Amino acid sequence: MKIIVQKFGGTSVANLERIELCARRVIESLKKGYKPVVVSSAMAGETDSLINLAKKISPRPPEREMDMLLAVGEQKAIALFAMTLNKMGYPAASLCGWQLPIITDNVHTKARIRKIGIRRLLNLLEEGYIPVVAGFQGVTEDWEITTLGRGGSDTTAVALAAALKADCEINTDVPGVFTADPRIVPNARKIKKISYEEMLELASLGAKVMQIRSVEFAAKYKVRIHVRSTFSDEEGTWIVPEDEVMEKVVVRGVTADTSESRITVVRVPDKPGIAAEIFKALGDAHIVIDMIVQNVSHEGYTDMSFTVNKNDADKAEEIVRKIAEKIGAKEVIRDDKVAKISVVGIGMRSAYGVAGRMFEILAKNGINIMAISTSEIKISCLIEEKYAELAVRVLHEEFIEEMEEFETINGKSE
Repeated sequence: MKIIVQKFGGTSVANLERIELCARRVIESLKKGYKPVVVSSAMAGETDSLINLAKKISPRPPEREMDMLLAVGEQKAIALFAMTLNKMGYPAASLCGWQLPIITDNVHTKARIRKIGIRRLLNLLEEGYIPVVAGFQGVTEDWEITTLGRGGSDTTAVALAAALKADCEINTDVPGVFTADPRIVPNARKIKKISYEEMLELASLGAKVMQIRSVEFAAKYKVRIHVRSTFSDEEGTWIVPEDEVMEKVVVRGVTADTSESRITVVRVPDKPGIAAEIFKALGDAHIVIDMIVQNVSHEGYTDMSFTVNKNDADKAEEIVRKIAEKIGAKEVIRDDKVAKISVVGIGMRSAYGVAGRMFEILAKNGINIMAISTSEIKISCLIEEKYAELAVRVLHEEFIEEMEEFETINGKSE
């Protein structure tokens, strides 16, 4: 049985007309000899609408109840999708996460998948049905409904593809993965193939095409992902193992992430155990820390800054203020107007001078760097949010447009 998992994002299923368009794409796969398994997000705007309803009751509703509420969006979409396929003469059955089941841990609003039951899916496929599975949601061992966080439908789709040993097709409102956001850099180019590692970095650094955990799943289980537009038949971007990516360019993409807040604890006693106390408390609250900077100690005190996702900033600030008072720190400052600018590419492993060029370009454009973090294949700088788009444009021009010209010249000279 040749199975393909086809995921459709919120804009793809925004209304009944678009759901029918998606259904036709599924039928095309069926006619090509595939057994399609559909994964659907909630209809565009549905999740935000539900969140806004909850916020009218409480600024911080109980996370368990938020999962109960948000899971409704996907349930609505899959029922409508299955009805559409049935109307078109193709038997389909919608399934919520708990009906497979998709078993997760107990962390509400950002649960992680532990295991997936596929027997029911295989039985439906054998009987000639098209399963339509709710993305974004799962269930704990104790039958508590959970959700997987923003973009969680990607993770559902890739996890199902891994369990079914199938390729995964992510249908969205963009034609693939680009070297930069085309809304910021009009001449950004679509990438034909990108490695898991590069995509993982781009996803974690602000590229919104794929959710980071879905790429982690794909890399772990070697699931090939095709990211493409729902509204076009053109080839998109393939996310594949590194050995399938022939072109080892120095910089594959430039990203800007404005979804983070910086929290600074001023005049922290510089002694063993203080950092551990702060970051253990944040970890216990399931808050992911990104960049961390600690200043040089002066007279027994130091300043410590770190970044968190804006969605966690209120909770993080509350936790840190309590600890700051306990340890005698001077104050806690929060800044929501920051952006993380990054360059990513597997070619950076063997290239030199990338950091220097990046810092020089930012300096030439009057952009100050607040913090820096690096890995083998990426360099990130924290800057003021107002300079984010300028930074992306000048770095794209420096690293990617220049590289394209170099490759063209090389091609002609050969």
